[in-house]
Amino acid sequence: MIDQNNFLISKEELKRLDKLLSEKFKSNSRTYFQYLIENGSVLVNNKKVKKRFIPKIGDEIEIFFQALPDISLKAENIPLDILYEDEYIIAINKKANMVVHPAVGNWSNTFVNALLYHCKDLIYKDSDIRPGIVHRLDKDTTGVLLAAKTIKAQQKLIEQFKNREIKKKYLAITINKPKNQIISAPIARHKIKRKEMAIVETGKEAVTEIEVLKSNDKISLIEALPKTGRTHQIRVHLKHILCPVLGDDIYGSKSHNNNFKVFSQLLHAHSLEFLHPITNEPLKITAPISENLKKFINLLS
Repeated sequence: MIDQNNFLISKEELKRLDKLLSEKFKSNSRTYFQYLIENGSVLVNNKKVKKRFIPKIGDEIEIFFQALPDISLKAENIPLDILYEDEYIIAINKKANMVVHPAVGNWSNTFVNALLYHCKDLIYKDSDIRPGIVHRLDKDTTGVLLAAKTIKAQQKLIEQFKNREIKKKYLAITINKPKNQIISAPIARHKIKRKEMAIVETGKEAVTEIEVLKSNDKISLIEALPKTGRTHQIRVHLKHILCPVLGDDIYGSKSHNNNFKVFSQLLHAHSLEFLHPITNEPLKITAPISENLKKFINLLS
């Protein structure tokens, strides 16, 4: 049986629909409502909307509560390449094809599932389906992925990321040769392709500094320093300057990917520099470069 609930927006909220619903119905998480919205189980004025929709006064919200697939967090014995670990934090070298946390379409085999198995005493809130997560890497991006083992450490690290106090360095193989530059181009959800991001004049500020380390007449090895943390930021910015990441199946060039026989994006989170969330000790964690990326770096030597 599916429960139904209707209500009217009676005051100006200026909040995304998923956030508004999670605050109004506190027994359910924001992720739960994102799932309902994406599956058409939340209507605004009898119409389907996106989770980022911001309701206005007088809008009628209709919710069809339903059971989710089994998203109870399960510990899974997935090997982790650990770069650093203490009682408060852990950093791994994430492999390609690993999703960071459970979400629609990926309820298992994620980093969170592996984290729960590895960290038997991981401390997190019962309602949290992203325990320990402080930042994300795209599914096919490799490199340093940091997580917290206590709630306090998680809050402190999230704050550092939010305040842009963590220095992130990426390596990528790009098509063509970009100029050394700072790319400042706002990013927002693509107006038509809703799973993609795009350069949009009214989007959120996004800044990436890039430097070419090696190149030939076809490809380049670049270092990217993102100053902001927008979804798909480096990939979107490199596409914007006509130098997309080689192997990127969304923002890249299919013909180049086929010619080079690369079908996983060559983007690597090489290092993170930050203050330890509990001891305030300066830390720099570096992830070894994958064999696939090394192969292309050697071509440029």
